[in-house]
Amino acid sequence: MKEENKITTFDELLDSKYGKSGTSERINFEIKAKAFAIGELIKEERRLAHLTQQELADKTGTKKSFISRIENGHTDIQLSTLYRLLEIGLGKKISISIA
Repeated sequence: MKEENKITTFDELLDSKYGKSGTSERINFEIKAKAFAIGELIKEERRLAHLTQQELADKTGTKKSFISRIENGHTDIQLSTLYRLLEIGLGKKISISIA
């Protein structure tokens, strides 16, 4: 008898690779994934504003290397820094929701 093809869901893949939701390994993965997503958002908005990393750094009183680390998901970002980058540096509004 032929075995049915089992389709693995994304959640099942995450569970097998990083552990069940709520475990420390999974939490660490999710933190890094969100940092990466925030970095990608900032990078895209910066590009849409036709700014270099250096220009955004100059507008917000940070360093180019710091902007680079944020955009590459290699650093944690404080809410105040996120506000400064998006609202002051890029002229966007931040809206936060908790689900």
